[in-house]
Amino acid sequence: MRKLVYYVAATVDGFIAAPDGSYDFFDLHPDPAGHLVTQWPQTFPTFAHAQLGIDRPQGRFDTVLMGRATYEPALRVGVTSPYAHLKQYVFARSLPPSDDPAVEIVSGDPAAFVRDLKERPGGDLWLCGGGHLAGQLLSEVDEWVIKVNPVVAGSGIPLLDHSFAPQHLTLLAATPTGAGVVVLHYTR
Repeated sequence: MRKLVYYVAATVDGFIAAPDGSYDFFDLHPDPAGHLVTQWPQTFPTFAHAQLGIDRPQGRFDTVLMGRATYEPALRVGVTSPYAHLKQYVFARSLPPSDDPAVEIVSGDPAAFVRDLKERPGGDLWLCGGGHLAGQLLSEVDEWVIKVNPVVAGSGIPLLDHSFAPQHLTLLAATPTGAGVVVLHYTR
């Protein structure tokens, strides 16, 4: 069965974006970028592959899931398929169907949709963001890969927007990548 992996950058205090949704305060230093390009090449937008030296992004994912707020920055600059190398699902009730055949807008229940995707053949599913969608998919997330950045934000969009529901995870790896970034990899 396919796994849902929540792979995301976060601050030390657990935020994935500023209150306005921006995330430019996460600096992409060469040291962590080199590790991430080597270990997680599929998680970079297609337009960045050439400049990062990614020829064919091999890896475990063939699908990316994202919320409306995660997808909209690409739309604002005219990019309808930010991860053209993956099948893309955008969960949004307020967006019309996509004109891009590589992107499907999903307006139904995210958890039911993901359970169906997990049963289909293919690679693992990458939950790209955001915190609201992650909260709706909490019961479906199999692995957590959190790139903890040496930043304290104070407020913003949380890693997970969900009511209090503690779940214990098992640490698979804690990898310092340079510039103070640590990649924490957990499983349910």
